[in-house]
Amino acid sequence: MKYRDFTLDDFDSVIDLWKRAGLILSRSDTIEGLEKKLKRDSELFFVAEEDGRIIGAVMGCYDGRRGWINHLAVDPEYQGRNIGQAIIKELEKRFKKLGCEKVNLLIEKNNCKVQGFYENMGFKTDELIFMEKWI
Repeated sequence: MKYRDFTLDDFDSVIDLWKRAGLILSRSDTIEGLEKKLKRDSELFFVAEEDGRIIGAVMGCYDGRRGWINHLAVDPEYQGRNIGQAIIKELEKRFKKLGCEKVNLLIEKNNCKVQGFYENMGFKTDELIFMEKWI
């Protein structure tokens, strides 16, 4: 398995991967939205490949204080092989290189089965009220 930065040529493959992995996509998960993401911290948005096939992807973000893990997904055919753990470790390495000391993530209620995975990776639950507004 190797990592490489996401490019817009990967858009269809990664969107398909996210859907097959059960992630909920939002109205910002368009080619235009991901193009904006690439202008900010493209080194945190990468794919994992095996034999030229994208088998995992993650969109990390760094705001200068905190890192965020968004849309981590592993191809369902490859789940259970520690690929998600390897992707998290690679992303943490990239965060550290930027000076990031704390990483956050959110889990959609319909995807709560992944909570144990993240707990095994050292994440802890923090009781917060999450609010959002599309503008």
